[in-house]
Amino acid sequence: MKLKRNKALYLFILPGLLIYSVFFVYPTFSALFYSFTNWDGLTPDYDFVGLNNYTNILTNDSIFMKAFGNNLKFMLFVVVFQTLLSLIFAIFVVKNTKTNTFLRALYFFPTILSSVSVAFIWSFIYDPEMGVLNTVLRSINLDFLAQNWLGNEGLAIFSIAVVQVWFHTGQMLIIFVTGLQSIPEDLYEVATIEGASRWQRFRFVTWPLLAPAATIVIAYTTLQSFKAFDLIYAMTRGGPNYATEILATLIYSSAFRNFKFGYASAQSVIFMIVIAVITIVQFRILRANRVNT
Repeated sequence: MKLKRNKALYLFILPGLLIYSVFFVYPTFSALFYSFTNWDGLTPDYDFVGLNNYTNILTNDSIFMKAFGNNLKFMLFVVVFQTLLSLIFAIFVVKNTKTNTFLRALYFFPTILSSVSVAFIWSFIYDPEMGVLNTVLRSINLDFLAQNWLGNEGLAIFSIAVVQVWFHTGQMLIIFVTGLQSIPEDLYEVATIEGASRWQRFRFVTWPLLAPAATIVIAYTTLQSFKAFDLIYAMTRGGPNYATEILATLIYSSAFRNFKFGYASAQSVIFMIVIAVITIVQFRILRANRVNT
């Protein structure tokens, strides 16, 4: 009777398992299968090309390598500054006062906007002639700092990274606030009695106990930065001269502009492997730091 009852419970996971299989497992294996073909995405005919797609990507595709490099720059900038800013803001608004509650809502507000709306707002801010940023710089006699922020190949990817940080810092702030509020006040009182400075309290009390929240923030921010397709596509479409092309926008271009779905599938498989490797390395580093502290 007990065994039959337990078997019946497994039926409750079937709807979720079905949805997961249809929308994740099947597309994943389909992408892996088509990555060994030259399928154009339109006709039912295709030829198996073996590892030719992967060989070409890793040895002859300079645009893919440039997109990969842009992705790393974008990720590092966003992870570092978004994590630092969200942690600093969280420390200042951790107490549950009316002012801090308002500030949390204010910081979180950009997160509820659509990516396309944010892209249009910041495209106007970055406009070289009528943009708010250059106008302010010129008004305070800093004309030499005025730039074509999205048209300069050296600055464009970092200009969009600033937008990404502004867009999602409030979201990460909430995670840090939750982590900070879970730390017992008694530990700070003991550390103060022992003569610990403010930095020592942060170093030996706050940070070790905040490590789980920091792990979530860093891992999630990394995934966000690799999937920032909509923001980049709406602002620059990968230009100028592929200066803001990342792997997500490149895969889209290969599939839906050039109709090389087999090639795009191979790019997406490499993309998944890159994200998996970076995430695993991050978790191991953070776990090691947590153990050492």
